[in-house]
Amino acid sequence: MSAISFAECSARERVAQLLDGGSFHEWLPPSERLTSPHLAQLGVPSSFDDGVVIGRGLLAGHPIFIAAQEGGFMGGGVGEVHGAKLVGLLRRALKPGDEQPAAVLLLAESGGVRLHEANAGLIAVSEVMRAVLDLRAAGVPVIVLIGGANGCFGGMGIVARCADHLVISDIGRLAMSGPEVIEASHGVEEFDSRDRALVWRTTGGKHRWLMGDCDDLVEDDMAEFRAAAIAALDRHRPLTLATLEAEHALLAQRLRDAPPGADALALWRQQGIDDAARVPDLDAGQVRALR
Repeated sequence: MSAISFAECSARERVAQLLDGGSFHEWLPPSERLTSPHLAQLGVPSSFDDGVVIGRGLLAGHPIFIAAQEGGFMGGGVGEVHGAKLVGLLRRALKPGDEQPAAVLLLAESGGVRLHEANAGLIAVSEVMRAVLDLRAAGVPVIVLIGGANGCFGGMGIVARCADHLVISDIGRLAMSGPEVIEASHGVEEFDSRDRALVWRTTGGKHRWLMGDCDDLVEDDMAEFRAAAIAALDRHRPLTLATLEAEHALLAQRLRDAPPGADALALWRQQGIDDAARVPDLDAGQVRALR
């Protein structure tokens, strides 16, 4: 059977491929016509689901809640309604009872907050972060999958790192600021967003795996994403002050150890990878073996 590309699927196709067949029930589908109240006022086309799919389903028989951002609509940007759907899903998962899921899956593909509704989007992202941390504290795992063509940047990049478990493909990207944003703010000398090799070795899934910023590195294959998500169901990490302090200590040590002006190649060599220049040519399995 040929592989199905995660990157080439739409949000609904990803949900259908990831979950057990026929188990998905969507909340607030396009038929509800829940659109952004701001975009039409600016003359910008709207989407009847505001670019995010939410609902419940089964993953290997386990009840889960799931949200999938649609990168084909405004790059998966978060606005008021988009963010409210995410927050509502996460808060619903907090309610104890028979409906409480075994985990929440977030299929993240986003350039960050929409500039068209920036204040509402920023507030929504902060509420998403709080809800994710509340879920972790309550013992409900939050699993993030990243493999879309738009990557995961801005506020959603922070959300991804708040989760229990992060799965990224070798062509996925994760960072706080996108390449174009860095270039616009600091100039092309600081970061050339047109240098695709630089972009991927700085924000790409392989780099994130080698630096310990994700838990699983997979190929761009829906079957591999599904297997990784199933495995992650049993890997909940309780949210405690000790775990947060350990993360902070790790980041501080990384900053102290980084060579001045180091790019990814120097950091990979620091990880003990002698022939660091070959990393971009390796597949996900070969890169996993390097760490």
